Amino acid sequence: MTGSVARPTVLYASDRTFRVWRYGVGHSHLVLRSLPDGSNTTRLDLHFEAVHAMQLVTRYEALHVLAVDEPEFSRIFAESGVPPVWRDAQLIVGLRSRNGTGYVQCGRVILDRREGRTSDEPDPPGPRDVVWSLRPGDLAPPPPP
Repeated sequence: MTGSVARPTVLYASDRTFRVWRYGVGHSHLVLRSLPDGSNTTRLDLHFEAVHAMQLVTRYEALHVLAVDEPEFSRIFAESGVPPVWRDAQLIVGLRSRNGTGYVQCGRVILDRREGRTSDEPDPPGPRDVVWSLRPGDLAPPPPP
């Protein structure tokens, strides 16, 4: 019998298309956005806070956010240059879609929804409708190398 390869854990999945929308160096904040279209009336924003490393394509069709395994976590973390003392405060997620892959190393991920919001309208004041979020403590931390 041959060994099987474990499938990555899907943390969030959407059939919608997300585009790299904004990256702010000062606050290390990355946004991937899915705009309303004919079948969807909401705008979805996937926020990555305290970003330390990323590898992206500009567009993700049918996005899957995945947990990375320990070897991949260790490789990306080492390449990012973040001091080892911050390992437990970091989250590394894989991004997969029909047309590309990538990853983001960050402190938190939040997905929010706004009804009927288009690309050029300013965000309204007040709380956002948070659909999903993830912090490093939400996953079992990878063991240190």
